[in-house]
Amino acid sequence: MKSIKINPNPKIKINLDDSLILEGDAIQSIKALPKKSISCVITSPPYWGLRDYGIEGQIGLEKTLPSFIQELVTVFGELKRVLKDDGTLWINIGDGYTSGNRRYRASDKKNPARAMSVRPDTPEGLKPKDLQGIPWRLAFALQDDGWYLRSDIVWNKPNAMPESVKDRPTRSHEYLFMFTKSEKYLYNQDSVKEKGANGKLRNKRTVWNVNTQGFPGAHFATFPTKLIEPCILASSNPGDYILDPFFGSGTVGLAGIQLNRKFVGIELNPEYVSIALNRLLSATEKKIQNK
Repeated sequence: MKSIKINPNPKIKINLDDSLILEGDAIQSIKALPKKSISCVITSPPYWGLRDYGIEGQIGLEKTLPSFIQELVTVFGELKRVLKDDGTLWINIGDGYTSGNRRYRASDKKNPARAMSVRPDTPEGLKPKDLQGIPWRLAFALQDDGWYLRSDIVWNKPNAMPESVKDRPTRSHEYLFMFTKSEKYLYNQDSVKEKGANGKLRNKRTVWNVNTQGFPGAHFATFPTKLIEPCILASSNPGDYILDPFFGSGTVGLAGIQLNRKFVGIELNPEYVSIALNRLLSATEKKIQNK
């Protein structure tokens, strides 16, 4: 396993022979990868207007919601070249409420990245306090861009954080979308069967109860390995390459190591590349020692 820094206009072409992390812009990094080399993509892109990661070129602070959606459509469009014809794209993305055009966010001692001096404008056509519907806006945009929208999965969080709201229910779920590149694709139904009320195995349902799981080495949200594992099992085979173009602390890579897959992680922020690399090298070493 190694990390490679991608320049703004890379001439480098990657020959995949092991798991690796690419440090750089998502689109430019994807362009460096071989055609049809990835079995499945699993990712949780930055949410719009929620974090300022303090890195030039970051996604998530676009001035308008349509420009944020288009930015993601462009990134995922580039993935079609490197995804196998029977490949699958899994996207976890959260929603948010309009700010009423407030220009501040109160400080958060537990997560300084949440305190930003600028907040996006209320999207055109929405009102103050409106739920923005970001997951479905992205899903429909990707569908329009040629992706097959095969399933919407509700990630139910039994340990969801409380919210100080009194005029609506507390949010305790996010969406995980399953897209495919082609009409026919790899889906290993047996690998993800679950127990039904009668104790017998049944086809996996679309509500997944998975606790949130923090990672002490990172000061940003990570999605849990238990959410990622079914995606890997259903959409790849041992030894296949999986990809996360918004790698963060490397949780997709960690799940890949545990399930005997190779991975490619793409991350713009050098600090997060270092966190992920150290985390995954440690996980690999532990796995070797436990054999």
